[in-house]
Amino acid sequence: MAPPTTAYDPATLAIHGDDWLNKGTDVAPALHVSTTFRYKHDPAELRPYVEQDGPPASTDFPPVYSRLSAPNTTRLEALLSELMGGRALTYTSGLSAFHALMVYLRPNVVAIGHDQLGGYHGCHGVLALHTKMHGLRTVDLHGDEAAWDAAGLAKGDVVHVETPLNPTGEAYDIAAFAERAHRRGAFLSVDSTFAPPGLQDPFALGADVVMHSGTKYIGGHSDMLCGVLAVPAAGRDDWFWGLWNERVFLGSVMGSLEGWLGVRSLRTLQLRVRAQSRNAERLVQWLHQSLSTKSSSSSSPAAAVVGRVAHASLQTKDLEQGWLRRQMPNGFGPVFAVWMKSEEDAKRLPSKLNLFHHATSLGGVESLVEWRRMSDKSVDPTLLRFSIGAESWEDLRDDLAAGFKALAEEKAKA
Repeated sequence: MAPPTTAYDPATLAIHGDDWLNKGTDVAPALHVSTTFRYKHDPAELRPYVEQDGPPASTDFPPVYSRLSAPNTTRLEALLSELMGGRALTYTSGLSAFHALMVYLRPNVVAIGHDQLGGYHGCHGVLALHTKMHGLRTVDLHGDEAAWDAAGLAKGDVVHVETPLNPTGEAYDIAAFAERAHRRGAFLSVDSTFAPPGLQDPFALGADVVMHSGTKYIGGHSDMLCGVLAVPAAGRDDWFWGLWNERVFLGSVMGSLEGWLGVRSLRTLQLRVRAQSRNAERLVQWLHQSLSTKSSSSSSPAAAVVGRVAHASLQTKDLEQGWLRRQMPNGFGPVFAVWMKSEEDAKRLPSKLNLFHHATSLGGVESLVEWRRMSDKSVDPTLLRFSIGAESWEDLRDDLAAGFKALAEEKAKA
C-alpha cells in the first residue's frame, strides 16, 4: 500500500499521491494498453492466486489480467484514495458504481430524493432494476421518521444523499443525514459528484461510502466515462475487498485509456474545480442581484426572461447556521439552475449563447447549458442547468447578458 501522505494539501496529493507506483524514469505515466501480463519467469516465484493475501491491486501483486487490475487504473485508484481520504475503486460509469454498491450491500429499502429534491434519475433507474429483481423498496429521503418507519428502513438499509443536487446545485446537510441513518443502523451513501475532493469531504461528516460520477469533475475534459466508490480508509477492509471481488464478476472495470485520462485530469483537479466554482458563484450573485426587486427589465437583461436561480451559495439560512460552510469550505460548486419565465424561453436561450455549449453532462473545462427536459422528463420544463467552466467569468457574464437581451428583444417583436 501507499506510504502515508495525507499531511499534504490536495493540490500536492493530486500530483504526488501516486509517486510510490513509479518504477521507471517517466515523469508522465505511460499508457499501458495490454489486457494481459506475463507471469514471473522464475518458477520459484510463482504464487497461485488462492495463496495470495489479497487481490492484485498494488505493487505487491503485479497485474495479471486487466479485469482484475491494470497499471493505469491502479494508479488512478491510488490518487483517488489519497484525495478522498478513503480506499477508492473505479468503474466504467457512475451508474455502474451505484449498481455495484447496491449489489454488495443488498438493502431492502433505500431512502433517496425525488425529482428536483435530489436523486439523479439514473440512480432511480438502477433502483428500479433491483426492485424488479428482488423487490427492493424506496422511500422519500425527505420523509419524516414515521415515513421511514412505514417503509421499514432499518439496519443494513441505505440512505442515499446526493449533494450538491443535480440539477440545481443546492446542498444538503450530510452530517444530519448521517445521524438519521446511523440511528437506525442504516448506511449513508453520499453522491459527491458535484463537489469533488477539495470542495467536500463526506467521510469527515459521517458517510459510510462516497460515490462519484468521475465522468464529470474527476475527468474534467468531457472525454472519459468513469465511476468511483470509496470506503473509509480504516474499518471497512471487508467492504473494499468485497466490492473489488464483485467488480471482477460484474465486469464493470475501467479501460486503461480511461484510467490514463483520469490520472492526467486529476493533476489539475484543484485548479480546475476551484476556478469553476468561483466563476459559478460570481455568475449566481450577478444573476441574483439582477433579479432583485430593485432591478427591472430595462436595467437588467435577465429580469425580462429569468424567473429565479438556485445554487448552494444562495442558501442564506444554511450559511447562517454554519453547517454549509463547514461542509463546503472551499466553494459551493460549479453547477446552478435557472428557471426561465416560460418553457419557450428555456428552449430558445441556449441558441442565443456563444460561450455555452448546449449539451448534457457537465464538469468539463468548457461551460455548458442544458434545457434539462432534453434528458430528464421529471424536471420543470422551464429549467436550464448551467455547468460553469474555466473561462473568464466576465466573458461568461457578458455572453449571458447578450443572450438574455436577444431573447427579450425577440419576444417583444413576436
